[in-house]
Amino acid sequence: MEIKCRKAGDECYGLREMILLFDISQRLIQTRQLKDDLPTILRMIVEYLEAERSFLSIFNRESSKIYIEAAYGLSSAQRAKGKYELGEGITGKVVEMVRPVVIEKISKSSLFLNKTNQEIHKNGKELSIICVPIVDSAKVVGTLSVVRVYNPHISFDEDIRMLTIIGSLIGQVVRYRQEKMEELELLKQKNLELETKLSGIRNLNMIGNSSKMRDVFSLVQMVGKTNSTVLIRGESGVGKELVADAIHMASARNDKTFVKVNCSALPESLIESELFGHEKGAFTGADSQRKGRFELANKGTIFLDEIGDIPLSAQVKILRIIQQRQFERLGGTETISTDVRIIAATNRNLEEMIKDGEFREDLYYRINVFPIFIPSLRERRNDIPLLVDHFIEKFNKENNSKIKRITTSALNMLMVYSWPGNIRELENCIERACILSSDNVIHSYHLPPSLQTADSTNTSAKGGMIYTVEQVEKQLIREALTSTKGNIVKAAENLKITERMLGTRLKKYNIEAWRFKV
Repeated sequence: MEIKCRKAGDECYGLREMILLFDISQRLIQTRQLKDDLPTILRMIVEYLEAERSFLSIFNRESSKIYIEAAYGLSSAQRAKGKYELGEGITGKVVEMVRPVVIEKISKSSLFLNKTNQEIHKNGKELSIICVPIVDSAKVVGTLSVVRVYNPHISFDEDIRMLTIIGSLIGQVVRYRQEKMEELELLKQKNLELETKLSGIRNLNMIGNSSKMRDVFSLVQMVGKTNSTVLIRGESGVGKELVADAIHMASARNDKTFVKVNCSALPESLIESELFGHEKGAFTGADSQRKGRFELANKGTIFLDEIGDIPLSAQVKILRIIQQRQFERLGGTETISTDVRIIAATNRNLEEMIKDGEFREDLYYRINVFPIFIPSLRERRNDIPLLVDHFIEKFNKENNSKIKRITTSALNMLMVYSWPGNIRELENCIERACILSSDNVIHSYHLPPSLQTADSTNTSAKGGMIYTVEQVEKQLIREALTSTKGNIVKAAENLKITERMLGTRLKKYNIEAWRFKV
C-alpha cells in the first residue's frame, strides 16, 4: 500500500519528517551556540509545514519574562516587541502551564495579543497558531511557535507532535541561551546597584534604579558641586528632603551647618522671627535676642521645605537674602550678611499661585534657578521591590524583627496600587505589615484594607467569590510546594491538610508537583 503525504505532494510524510529531523540534528551536532542557526531551523520548519512564520521564545527566570529570541517571517522590529509576562498571551500561557496551545483562528481569540503586529489574515483566509513548550531537564526553558493558514480538514496533532520533537532536540541548547540571558540580566542589575552605591545615594536612603530616578541622581551630582539655588518639586511624600540632603552632602559645604525649615509648620506670626531672628523687645515675649535660621546657616545650607506656604510679607525678605545675602533681625536696624546656600521645595503649583497673587513672581524666578522634579511612586513602579526590601531591612533593625520576605501576591498588590501618599505611604504600609506578621513573611492580608479593595487597586474580581478563593488556594499550594521543593508530604504538613486532600487539589488545579523540584 502506497503512503501519500497528507499535507502536500506525493512524497512520503514519514520520509520528509525524518529528513527534517536529521538536518536539524546535524546542525545541533555542529554548533552549541545555536544563535546563528536558529533562523535557518525556523525556516526549515516553516517550509516543512508550509506555514507563514515561526518564532522561538526564551523564558528568563530572573525577571519572569519571555522574549522572542529568533524568528522566521518576522522583522527585527517585530521580534523586539515580542516580550511577555508569565501567563500573558499564548506564549505566557504555554510557559506557565507547560502545555501546547492551539488557536485555530487568531483573529477571533482574545488570547492572541499580537504584540508583534503580525498579519492575522492571509489573502482573506484565517490564520492558526500552534505553540509548544520547550522543556529541558523537566524545566520549561522557552516556546516554539508556528503560524499557518487555517485548514479545517487537517488535524493539529501532527504539528504539535513535530514541534514537540524539535523542541526536545533543541531544548539543551535553548537552556544554554536561557542561562546566558539570565546571567546578563543579573550583571545589569548588579551594575545598576553598584552605580547607585558609588554615587553615595544609598547612604542617604534614596533607593531607585528606574530611569527617572537615575536622572534625578545625575542632576543631584551635577548641581551639588555648585552653590546654585535649587528648587525641588514633587508631590507630598516623594522624598524631597532626601534630595536636599543629597545635594548638601555632594557640595563643598557638606561639613558645614545644614538647617532645615518646614515653612508650613511655622505660625504666620512667628515665621519672620524664626527665619531672620529678633532683637530683645521686638514684640511681647521677646525677652532676649535670638538668631534666625538664615543666620545659623551661615557658611552652610538652608532647606526651605514647602516654600509655597510662606506669606507674602516674608517672601520679600527672602527675595532680598537671595539677591544681596543680607537681612535685618525683627525689631533691629543692623544689616547682617550671610553666606548661605538655599535649597527650596514645594508640592504646590507655584505658577498658579503667581496668577492668584499668592506668590511673588520675582521670588519664583530667583529660586527656580535649577529645578529638580521628583517622580511620584506610581511613575516609578519598578522601584517598589527595592524600596520594600529597604524598608523591611530598616524595620528589622529598628524593631529587632526577622522578616525574611514578602509574598508574590502581596508584592503584586503593592505594584498595582496608585500610592497617593507616595513613598511615605509605602513606608508606613510596610511597617504595619512587619508588625502584623507572625511567620516572618509579609502576606497580602497584612496589607492595609485600602490596598485590598478592587476600587483602590483597579483589579475588580472576575468570576465571583469561588473563583477568588480558588486563586488564593492555588497560590498557597504553589508557595508550599516551592518551599518544600515539590515534596507533597511536607507541603501537606505545612498547609495542615492531609496528603490526600492536597493530591485532590493538585489534580483539580492541574498543578504538577515535579515542576517545583530543584
